[in-house]
Amino acid sequence: MLERVFLARVVEPGDETGGRWVREWGVREVASRLRGAGKPLPGVGEKRWEGLRARARVAEPDRDLAVAYAAGARFVVPGAGEWPGQLDDLGDARPLGLWVRGRPNLRMWALRSVAVVGARACTEYGAHMAATLGTGLAERGWVVVSGGAYGVDGAAHRGALGAGGATVAVLACGVDRPYPRGHTQLITRIAEQGLVIGELPPGDHPTPSRFVLRNRVIRPSLGVTCVVKLVQGTSRSSEPVTTTIASATGVALSLDRVS
Repeated sequence: MLERVFLARVVEPGDETGGRWVREWGVREVASRLRGAGKPLPGVGEKRWEGLRARARVAEPDRDLAVAYAAGARFVVPGAGEWPGQLDDLGDARPLGLWVRGRPNLRMWALRSVAVVGARACTEYGAHMAATLGTGLAERGWVVVSGGAYGVDGAAHRGALGAGGATVAVLACGVDRPYPRGHTQLITRIAEQGLVIGELPPGDHPTPSRFVLRNRVIRPSLGVTCVVKLVQGTSRSSEPVTTTIASATGVALSLDRVS
């Protein structure tokens, strides 16, 4: 596990080159090469390799685990009993592991999960509809998965929590750093009643690219069926990405647009 924690600090989420290295060379060999033993791995230029090596030099996997444990989080790796096997559909873009904050078993919850995503800048009516959807799903025993953001995401989480149901927030940052800051109380409540998960190690901050890549974990491979709620989305919103990926994998989708 420690080598995967190390790689999670060095390799960005969704990096298919890194995923291919792990598949072809194994976790230990990839970690060893990044630490400076042996030749550079194939598929990247000298500049990028040196950038990865620079990250590797400052990586402290033992510290990452200690910080996570202090925040009530654990690191779940592929093949472990709690790992959602549906994420293996991502191939080389599969997460190296997931930081999980909360008590429920992630794999069991993923088996009956529904992703609800949408625009941050939605109207009051759009937020109401997302909350209603979250409540209805939770009352029927579904686990509501979303991204913890303002707008539709937060409304869906609140709807599920208000019904006493299960919900999972997938973050584009460390699970010990609630983001957005204005949702600190909401994400803390989700961690107490449900699960807060993410690929990035403790303390890491979100970036625009990390938000987009986070959506491949929210996407339907986390659950059996996914309802993607497109609420007043714009071309700048990340939620169309989720729809595109879901359609490519052949997962059943129910798409509604509220305007």
